[in-house]
Amino acid sequence: MIKNFKEIFERLSAFPPVKVSVIQAADEPVLEAIRDAKGMGFIKPILVGEKKDILKKAGEVGLKLEEDEILDCPVEKAAKQGVNLVSQNSAEVLMKGLIDTAAFMKAVLDPEAGLRTGELLSHMAAFEVNSYHKLLFLTDGGVNISPTLEEKISILQNAIFALRCLGYEKPKVAVLCAVETVSLKMPATVDAAIISKMAERNQIKGAIIDGPLALDNAVNKDAAIHKGIKSPVAGDADLLLVPDIEAGNALGKSLSFLANGAMAGIVLGAKAPIVLSSRADSSFSKLASIALACLVKRGGKI
Repeated sequence: MIKNFKEIFERLSAFPPVKVSVIQAADEPVLEAIRDAKGMGFIKPILVGEKKDILKKAGEVGLKLEEDEILDCPVEKAAKQGVNLVSQNSAEVLMKGLIDTAAFMKAVLDPEAGLRTGELLSHMAAFEVNSYHKLLFLTDGGVNISPTLEEKISILQNAIFALRCLGYEKPKVAVLCAVETVSLKMPATVDAAIISKMAERNQIKGAIIDGPLALDNAVNKDAAIHKGIKSPVAGDADLLLVPDIEAGNALGKSLSFLANGAMAGIVLGAKAPIVLSSRADSSFSKLASIALACLVKRGGKI
């Protein structure tokens, strides 16, 4: 169990620095995060883009780059060059800088780039919220729009693998729905019941899974007790599997903007963990996302 992002930073101190390819790195919040990650000693950045712009922005945030590699290339070629570093094993983690998400993902998904593994790509976020007793992970609120049952299973398996890389022996997963009972009028509850039964029959391995569970039952023991729900997951979930991107996006932004939670987010299922932060994310959120990706990478092979 990881209680907060500080514990992730501390765990990374036991490993050698991770090489991170940063595409179009000339962005102040990105370089602030790189500066802080370097200061903690857990990354070795490779900054991709126009060198003069990177050096200018780095100087503005106090980032010294004398010992770091800058891959000088035009903006329009940065995505391909940065992805190639990972596909050629010159970098271990990929990070989005000041580049449009569609252009970034196009480079990642290019069949010639070599980052695809045959697995579905999915987003996993981690939230540190004062009202919860540990980090709360959420998937998938960032990539897959309306996943099928089969896709939900792939999303779940990506996240379980990542959590096991982080040190969770048996992460507790709540398959989130609006209610905790199965209703044929609510297809998400049927999917949740199937996923839970598959886990019970060992068709999905590596986690304790229960669902359907409403959010209150997943994260609050008193709510679960009041409703008579007996479950090892209820009130103690590590991971929430949401039914679709709208639920995940709304829940994630609620945790960040209404509950003042700190957030990290990465994309799983590719050859390497991918830091796909929003331009609106704070430099700390970007720092935490880099740390999350690095610990997943150091904990196992993706």
